Amino acid sequence: MLRVDRAPERVLAIAADAGEAALFLAREFPAARVRGVDSSRSRVRAAAERVGLDPEGRVAFKAAKPGALPYPDAFFDLVAQVDGRPSAAEIARVLRPGGYLILVRTQPSRGRLGLGSRAPWRRLGRRGVAFLESAAAGDGSFSVGRRREADSGGPAD
Repeated sequence: MLRVDRAPERVLAIAADAGEAALFLAREFPAARVRGVDSSRSRVRAAAERVGLDPEGRVAFKAAKPGALPYPDAFFDLVAQVDGRPSAAEIARVLRPGGYLILVRTQPSRGRLGLGSRAPWRRLGRRGVAFLESAAAGDGSFSVGRRREADSGGPAD
């Protein structure tokens, strides 16, 4: 299980693809409401089909770009992004103070621009999301950060 100081109530998976990340997070945090976004409507449909009938509405998907998330400010306790370049402004906007961010890379990093790079974390840091740790996982890696408690999000990128 992912280690956080309290179980999240609202979780967002960015680049949800066919729903793998959102379904994983739903299993890890069985009391959380999990939302997944992906820029491809066909991948969103495929993810929704994998969930099937969800009478509690615990897991749902929307088509949206990572730079324009359709959720209110400070709404999520945990945000996870699989592959891709994180939008520091949008992540900081939707992540509540004290909330966690997990960046996942499913393939080995090539060169200096992988998740081990400090570049994404410098942008996120300017928005109030501080780097905590990173580690290898299978063929890829993950990095974890946390939004500072009393931070308004900082200046624009």
